[in-house]
Amino acid sequence: QVLLVESGGGLVQAGDSLRLSCITSGRTSSAYVMGWFRQAPGKEREFVAAISLNGTTTYYGDSVKGRFTISRDNSKNAVYLQMDNLNPEDTAAYSCAAGPPTTWVSKRSQNAWKYWGQGTQVTVSS
Repeated sequence: QVLLVESGGGLVQAGDSLRLSCITSGRTSSAYVMGWFRQAPGKEREFVAAISLNGTTTYYGDSVKGRFTISRDNSKNAVYLQMDNLNPEDTAAYSCAAGPPTTWVSKRSQNAWKYWGQGTQVTVSS
């Protein structure tokens, strides 16, 4: 069993930055592909970003490409999401996810991921 705990959400203004963190426990995070999803009220869960086991490869959803950066520190069992130039459309609950290496093939699909955190709320005011 893997436990994922997110932190770093909050209320910010348009144009601001936030850094989300996700800490894994129960098994070393280096065994898992890691990712971030978000869900706004009344909307489907949306893929945000994913990072490979060793952190050398990243992939982003179209709506965040160029503004968000995913990274990981396997020595700390942590994955991060640096969010820059935030806008009100980024308002959502952000969840960390983990999956086996095969997750990478279908990383944009929430069904490909095995473990989920509870989420952290990000609210961007205009």
